[in-house]
Amino acid sequence: MNILDLPAPEAARALVGKILIRRLPDGTELRVRITETEAYYGESDTACHACHGRTKRTEVLYHPAGTIYVYLCYGIHWMLNLVTGPADDPQAVLIRGVEGASGPGRVTKFLAIDKSLNDTRLGGALALEDDGYAPEKVTASPRVGIGYAAPEDQAKLWRFCAE
Repeated sequence: MNILDLPAPEAARALVGKILIRRLPDGTELRVRITETEAYYGESDTACHACHGRTKRTEVLYHPAGTIYVYLCYGIHWMLNLVTGPADDPQAVLIRGVEGASGPGRVTKFLAIDKSLNDTRLGGALALEDDGYAPEKVTASPRVGIGYAAPEDQAKLWRFCAE
């Protein structure tokens, strides 16, 4: 089974340790290991952008697993998400950290990711690779930066970090 076919919380955990490959327009290929992720799981998750339903902005979350969702946060930072689960069931995993860049805004800057990759598919300018590596320990903790979400959603242990 493809990792991205899993529900977002399971996919987020499974993505830690995988290789993210960014192919730049000049032919340069950047290969980095994912070190931190966060899951966002459907319309009932008040931290998920789809909690208000299907809109022009959230339409990409309803696309099939393997779709790339990039959005601008605070008008400053691009955020990279990978859509998971079945089509029409809005779920995604935020890539919060990779080797060499900690924090989702730094990840996209490091990998030269912007809105141009939004609603594209993995396999072109951005790809995933499983080289068999698994971190010794992955910790689960509450997601961060979601003070707007319901307390029960803020408390979910859906942030995963390699130790």
